[in-house]
Amino acid sequence: GVLLATPRTPQGPRSGERHRRRDSIRRTPPPGPPTVLRMTLAPGTRLGGYEVSGPLGEGGMGVVYRATDSKLKREVAIKVLPEAFSADADRLARFEREAQLLAQLQHPNIASIYGLEEAHGVRALVMELVEGEDLSERLKRGALPLDEALGVARQIAEALEAAHEKGIVHRDLKPGNVKLAAEGKVKVLDFGLAKAM
Repeated sequence: GVLLATPRTPQGPRSGERHRRRDSIRRTPPPGPPTVLRMTLAPGTRLGGYEVSGPLGEGGMGVVYRATDSKLKREVAIKVLPEAFSADADRLARFEREAQLLAQLQHPNIASIYGLEEAHGVRALVMELVEGEDLSERLKRGALPLDEALGVARQIAEALEAAHEKGIVHRDLKPGNVKLAAEGKVKVLDFGLAKAM
């Protein structure tokens, strides 16, 4: 996409320094109506105590980035709600609901949430970074062997059972939201459409 940036006018050193951090957040128009903006965070951008390393993926509720927690020295995943959606009461409620629902779920097969972050008008979920490919990527290489498929299905079922016991329905379960981590561990991701029953 074409990067859109605020035109810069000649400024003194102090003014330029003041705008440097804001300039690291660029917006690109996604396909579709030009009134909707997708936020792009450049590597090195800081959100509170987190420093963005690069993008991990994109979904209906925003873009997910790899970042580093500067205090705890660990890598995390940050899901950013586009600024254009922050004024949308429905999307904002869904975003905050995802955080609240994830906070209720402590299970080895569900990616954990660490907190909510807001800085420079950007809202973000800070979550466990799960390394590995998702199930949709794995299936592109062919069907899973039976024993592996049964192991993946069992762990997905256990994650959903834990959510259902808390009265939470995922509502968006698909291969792209299932991560195949190291040593055969499966993690269910993206509770952005989840609902408490």
